Amino acid sequence: MPPCIFCAILAGEAPAEFIDRDDFCAAFLDIHPVNPGHVLVVPLAHSELLASVEAATLGHMFRMAQRLDSALRLSGLPCEGVNLFLADGRPAGQEVLHVHLHVIPRYRGDGHHLRFSPEYFKLPSRDELRHNAELLRKQLGGQS
Repeated sequence: MPPCIFCAILAGEAPAEFIDRDDFCAAFLDIHPVNPGHVLVVPLAHSELLASVEAATLGHMFRMAQRLDSALRLSGLPCEGVNLFLADGRPAGQEVLHVHLHVIPRYRGDGHHLRFSPEYFKLPSRDELRHNAELLRKQLGGQS
């Protein structure tokens, strides 16, 4: 298994422009930004998938993302809105197998768009929604 670039960055073995760091996570600029100011928030402890990240760490990641959202809007960088994006697993688009939350500044006309397949525009039936909800509730141990 090749070494994790994010672990190397966190250990100071690879360069990065750090923005913030606490006892749980760190934030640094993405080297391939969607827009200037695109930041990655990563847990200090290596975890490949979201389900393996401690709940306290996830809380810190999202609080850090919230602070970065405010900082981006006040920074003078083009930022009229912010996307938060986390890909969980390769099929979802995760390229580096170390959980990371993208904090992406957005502005009108930046040329970036989310694209959906034609299937997205076909609404599921209420029965299908009910069935899918039941499958998920069952896994969570809930009832409704």
